[in-house]
Amino acid sequence: MRRRQRGMTFIGLLCVLGLVGLIAYAVIRLFPVYMTYLAVSRAMESTAKESKGDSPDPGSLRTTLDRHWEIEDITAVSVKEIEIEKAEDGVTMHVTYDQTVPYIANVSLSVHFDKTVKVQ
Repeated sequence: MRRRQRGMTFIGLLCVLGLVGLIAYAVIRLFPVYMTYLAVSRAMESTAKESKGDSPDPGSLRTTLDRHWEIEDITAVSVKEIEIEKAEDGVTMHVTYDQTVPYIANVSLSVHFDKTVKVQ
């Protein structure tokens, strides 16, 4: 009697490795994009902490943001693209931007970022 064989065939292994490789390559391509987003988020949060309780005006917030932008060396989005709105309960900073990264040949990966920080 033949025993029943178990395991994966070589072609099945190649298919699984191919899929894992494609996913790993996408993660490698997207890692710098998310690191830039984290730098933008960190700069906005730091600006909010520095200006806490001062009831800051949009001009001083933009100046502080510009300083953080230069320190973090952020080029994906400009400081001018950040919307600063004054409301009754404080000031909010809002940024929305998209980044597209080439993936394979004519296929690209597109990521949408949206961040709002409230200064109180």
